[in-house]
Formats: sequence, C-alpha cells, structure tokens
Amino acid sequence: MTNNELSRQVAGISQLSLAAALDQSVDCVKVIGLDGTVAYVNPNGLCAMEIDAPSDVLGKQWETLWPEAGRPHITNGFAMAQAGGVSRFRALCPTAKGNSRWWDVSVSALRDDTGKLISYLAVSRDVTDAELSRQVLETATRELHHRLRNTYTMISSLIRGFARGDAHNDAFAGQMAERLIAMGRAQALFTSLEVPCSLVELIDALVLPFGSAFCPVATDKVRDMPIARALADTIALVVGELAVNSSKHGAIAHGGAITLSSEDQDGDIVITWHEVSNRPVQATSRDGGQGLNLINRIVRLREGAIDLDWQPDGLTARLRFKGGVAA
Repeated sequence: MTNNELSRQVAGISQLSLAAALDQSVDCVKVIGLDGTVAYVNPNGLCAMEIDAPSDVLGKQWETLWPEAGRPHITNGFAMAQAGGVSRFRALCPTAKGNSRWWDVSVSALRDDTGKLISYLAVSRDVTDAELSRQVLETATRELHHRLRNTYTMISSLIRGFARGDAHNDAFAGQMAERLIAMGRAQALFTSLEVPCSLVELIDALVLPFGSAFCPVATDKVRDMPIARALADTIALVVGELAVNSSKHGAIAHGGAITLSSEDQDGDIVITWHEVSNRPVQATSRDGGQGLNLINRIVRLREGAIDLDWQPDGLTARLRFKGGVAA
C-alpha cells in the first residue's frame, strides 16, 4: 500500500502526514482491515519480521502469521478495540525466516470523524532480549534454590574426597582453603565488570575446585574465546549442576576422572563434559530429581542444546550454544 492509499483509507481520522510518520517508526506498525487482513506494514516492520516484500503479507489474515498459541490474542485484541479499548499482550512469533522473536503488541481501533470503526492499528515491538533475560533470571532463581539444598551434600562430599588417605590435617586444611579461594575467583567472573570473561578462565574457575588425586578434573583442548556474560552465567549453572550431581552420585564422590573440552564449530560453542566413575552408574534419573530438568530448561532458554550420553561407568554431556562467542 502506498502512502497516498493509506492516507485515503484513514481519511477523517488523521492528517496526511500519518503515513510518513508510520513509515519512519522503529516499531512494526500494521493497519489491519475489518476482515482481519493486513492492509499496510511499515518498512521497519518488514525488516523486523524478516519479510522480503510487502506482497508476502499484504492481503493475508494477520492471525495466520502467528503460531496457533498466539492467535487468541489477536481475536481478543480485535474485540477490545471494537469496544473502545486498547489490547496489549506479549507473545512469541517467529520471523518469516523462522527466527524466534518475542513481541510486545498493542491493538487499537482506527475510526473516522463519525466514530465509525474503519480498521485496526497494530504496533509490535521486538522484546526478545528482555524476555529471554527475564526467563533466564526466573529459571536461575529456581536453580539457586535447588543448588542451596545441595550445598551441604556437595561440601560434605568434597571434604570426604580430599580427606581420604590424608593424615595431615594442616595439609588438608590448606587444600580446602585453596579450593574455597578458587570458588571465590569463579564468582568474581560474574560480579566484577573489570574481570574479562574468557572461556578458559571460566572453565578453570568452575572445575578446578573439584579436582583431587581421588578424582582428577582436567581441561583438554579448551579453546579460549570471549564469552558474553549472559552465556557465561548459563554455562556456570550447567557445569555447576553437573559437578553437584557428580559429588553426590558420580566420580567426585566415588573416585574416577572428569575432563572438559570445548571447540568453536562455525561460530557455535560446543562444551563437552566427560566423566568416568569408579562406581558403575546406578541410575540416569530419579523420582523428584530436578537438576537435569533445570539444566535442559536453562539451555533451551539460551537457544542451546544438550545431549546426555550415559555409559555404564559415567556420563558424556555435550552443550552447544548458537553464536555464543561475544563480539
């Protein structure tokens, strides 16, 4: 639809400059006909939705451009606009190229000078980063509560592991002090903006406190690369949960070895946790267990994937994050 055509459609409710103003808006602005079809989309809206040409959406039912779960919002929005209100909602809708996006949407009525409803105005704003951050924070909060319940178990297992075969209390106390300091350094990676967040530093800080002669923890072929802070938090939560599980049921508790490696595969970060325990794996899940479920949810929220490969004597977990390397 041209600016002149748009101006004629909304004649009586605004000045001729309305079309130009809509074209310049940074939001995705659409005029929806009374039959629910898209009559106009501004250029920035086409760009945000990754639509190649206006003809790809003009004349199509607006609700068909949304996933099934989002369509009731459209129906409710039209009803509220007809009643004189403004509907606002947040929902997930992929772009034309299939990329996930979260949108804050408002739907309101366009009326002529007589008050007659002639079309709807729909304004969408891309809020993907804010929504993902909110979900990650919500999940991380639940994870912290879960981790808190495991704290005493983890510390007890660490003490037993490092004390086993060591008759010198002073030496043992020194070892524990070193590991507590290392844990503090790991926390500093996420609380101080002045500390660079590199993958090597992150992995070392997360796993070295758990290493011992009883269960060596080593890094192998960890490629150093800058990591975005949000992704670093996610990696820390996942690796921390794997370590907690190992300290309760695996190699850290019963002896064995753990190796972590990483690589950059076409811009994706792939991190591998390989664990071999002296005690055979008793179970890969348990009633009431939340740890692995939390790991899966955290990884999905960062558009990543995790593959858990259980062997008779341990676990190989592979984490993959799309384009996780910081610019």
